[in-house]
Amino acid sequence: MTSAPSDVIDELHRRGLIAQSTDEAALRAHLAEGPVTYYCGFDPTAQSLHVGHLVQFMLLRALQRAGHQPIVLVGGATGLIGDPRPSSERQLNDRGTVAGWVQRIRDRVAPFLDLPAERYGLRAPIYVDNLDWTAPLSAIDFLRDLGKHFRVSRMLAKEAVSARLNSDAGISYTEFSYQILQANDYRELHQRHGCTLQSGGSDQWGNITAGIDLVRRTAGASVHALGTPLITKADGTKIGKTEGATVWLDAELTSPYAFFQYWLNLDDADARAWLPLFSERPAHEVAALVAESVARPAARAVQRALAEELTLLVHGDDELTQAEAAGRALFGRADLAGLGAATLGAALAEAGTHDVPGELPSIAQLLQLTGLCSSLSDARRTVKEGGAYLNNERVTDAEAVPAGSDWLPGGWLVLRRGRRTVAGVRRPEA
Repeated sequence: MTSAPSDVIDELHRRGLIAQSTDEAALRAHLAEGPVTYYCGFDPTAQSLHVGHLVQFMLLRALQRAGHQPIVLVGGATGLIGDPRPSSERQLNDRGTVAGWVQRIRDRVAPFLDLPAERYGLRAPIYVDNLDWTAPLSAIDFLRDLGKHFRVSRMLAKEAVSARLNSDAGISYTEFSYQILQANDYRELHQRHGCTLQSGGSDQWGNITAGIDLVRRTAGASVHALGTPLITKADGTKIGKTEGATVWLDAELTSPYAFFQYWLNLDDADARAWLPLFSERPAHEVAALVAESVARPAARAVQRALAEELTLLVHGDDELTQAEAAGRALFGRADLAGLGAATLGAALAEAGTHDVPGELPSIAQLLQLTGLCSSLSDARRTVKEGGAYLNNERVTDAEAVPAGSDWLPGGWLVLRRGRRTVAGVRRPEA
């Protein structure tokens, strides 16, 4: 599970996880000297992290496997302020909300770093909240001890800040000061834990290098940074967006089934480009999967590899098994009754669900209600041609009404037209 410290930069380059770095030769030498303490920060601007954050965890895990000490910072202080966006001011969340999100995110991180530490004898992560050292700062301390080290001209050069200055929205001093708060995190972690490496998205590079400069000015020390690439789809949209919705890492917000299906349904170009980023398989296995995808794209080998590996990582073995079983069952390759009510409901929520209005309709009426067929005549024709299924059993009588024994756990019926078009029907009282 572990790799030689001097090899980890080569591994990160191979996987495409490095977009920017400080002096790479110096960083390689520093990593080769022995265990290095490194950190990445996550702001609680929502109640969960999303799949875009997985890039950071891939880098954190690679460094952990190489024997280094991870620190995970969840920004209880910076989350109250918000990093400036290029377009408009962030809406400030109340302290109680942010505190709750800090704990949720902290809990969500555990599978990524705690489990490998326990299983393979790696260094367990240190968890910190920057509210612990930011809240005690007085305004005078903030201005004298921190603010005096920052030059306004450099702060104005930050892309998001300059964009806002030239817009009608402008920028408040609150968001303008965010860079100082994040830079101070590096200074504090250097003092408290000997931290000498920070990682983060390349959109955070200005904030990250501000922290490097602050450590140099206040401690006279030379520290390092790595920036990960911003991941977008081939069509230019952000990773983790599907039909306008965000794919979250929290199972309460995005079900394990929906998470699994997100990766399974990736475009071929995206799947091949993202496999090295998100898979921890050896290089020769990654290359073989990409080659198989090119030769036989219909098999979706890369998509399935990503879906299996990442669902296991984020949600665990049991949820992966259920997500795979739900996919097989919905499309006629496994027993629907064997699924739990929660898994079946989550799977059908992705396919589309409909409540039965009043008296139970016939199969033909249900096919029309769910939109699987455009009309009753279309539904009857589909049944006659053998293309309609109820709970994966072919329907032969379009006018039949589902029996009580047909209803699955949770009060569901599964209707399918052909091989791939599925919808769920639910009894309102269920």
